[in-house]
Amino acid sequence: MSEEGGVIEAKKPKSLLGIRHVQCVMLFFALVFAFAMRVNMSMAVVAMTDSTKEDYFDWNIQTQSVILSSFFWGYVVLQIPGGELAARFGGMILVTICVGINSAVSLLIPIGSKYGGWQLVCGCRVIQGLSQGFLFPSIHNLIGKWVPLEEKSRLGTIIYAGAQFGTAIQLMVSGYIAEYWGWPAIFYTNGALGAIWTVAYVFLGADSPQTSRMISNEERLYVQTSLGQIGEQKKLRTPWKKIWTSLPFISLIIVHCGQNWGFWTLMTEIPSYMSQVLGVDIKANGVMSALPYLAMYLFSFPLGFLSDYILKKNWMSITACRKLSNSLGHFGPALALVGLSYVPAGDVTLAVALLTIVVGLNAGHYTGYLLVHIDMAPNFGGTLMGITNCIANGISIIAPLAAGAILNDETDPDEWRKVFYVSSAIYIACNLFFIFFGTSERQEWNEPRDDTEDIPKNNESEKKAEKII
Repeated sequence: MSEEGGVIEAKKPKSLLGIRHVQCVMLFFALVFAFAMRVNMSMAVVAMTDSTKEDYFDWNIQTQSVILSSFFWGYVVLQIPGGELAARFGGMILVTICVGINSAVSLLIPIGSKYGGWQLVCGCRVIQGLSQGFLFPSIHNLIGKWVPLEEKSRLGTIIYAGAQFGTAIQLMVSGYIAEYWGWPAIFYTNGALGAIWTVAYVFLGADSPQTSRMISNEERLYVQTSLGQIGEQKKLRTPWKKIWTSLPFISLIIVHCGQNWGFWTLMTEIPSYMSQVLGVDIKANGVMSALPYLAMYLFSFPLGFLSDYILKKNWMSITACRKLSNSLGHFGPALALVGLSYVPAGDVTLAVALLTIVVGLNAGHYTGYLLVHIDMAPNFGGTLMGITNCIANGISIIAPLAAGAILNDETDPDEWRKVFYVSSAIYIACNLFFIFFGTSERQEWNEPRDDTEDIPKNNESEKKAEKII
């Protein structure tokens, strides 16, 4: 650490691993368990409605679609308040509440389904959705406080990859759990693991380096200097009018909607597609449904490191780099979905291969639009994420319901082709809007004029940020 001309310059800590990495690991597992509990119903409902089993539920495809969409009824409600609460109270407490409530409700779903039917199951899923409304705004807020600019793409990608890892593992093991221990064990396992994480995070987590009791002074100064957060961080008033009238921000809403339509159509409907069209049993169904999300998880790491490397070498501007990544994540799946729509019924190998390409390439959105919220306005990253996630997850409610409306006969490949074509068209149109109007340039409303005196100044860190961005 050195001080020259009143400007503090912090060197990167010699230790390869620090408390910031502990925070990243904990947030990674928060997403693992949250998404496991978010998607477990996609596999569980197949076992719950299996007429060859005792005590099965006679729910038709429309009822199943309502159950699958009910999570999002609650999920959209607390997105914007979640961003504001994270800015005011910090992200740690909200993430803890999110995983804790999801774990408790997951433990109650088997009993609720027995005594309250599909209506009570929907009620439980709405509660889980409500608490998960805090998830992404809080994690965006914590990334903005903990992850240095030089490490944002790769550490941010590692954290967000937890969503796909949790999805893949859940889909992979759910079939076996249901087969050998019964479908209630799916929910009991999720609830127990989430409870363990909650207890661990209470002791290990922190809102920022300033509030951490375990971080070294060297690492704290390094993170704060990189982010320009030396000194007391005062609260800024959210510039709502400028946010809502910003065309680059509107493009984030549009592209986020496109992402959610394609992703959640596949997430909620693919197990049924595997079962009804391809004739795959539940154990193989889980593994095959998981492969695309495992591919997405693995593909996210080279993309994150490549993005940081491109920016470090100044080969592209950050805006161009984000748009290139997002185009890979949206145009690639769109083309693969067209191919999937023409796979002959029963050709399991080709269908799974194309699904793996569809979802694997979608990892591009991690280093695409998802990081643009923080690029544009790091002071309001959680709030921006809350807004776009709120609106986009309204789409997540519509997508499975639209699929259910299209699928009058869920064994008919021609009707599935319509579902895939709609998703492909939405991927392409929304990403084109983002390409034309999106930007990663720091927005002037990131530092409201009335509050500029509250913002710590650090010219050296600003120069460093400009060089990286």
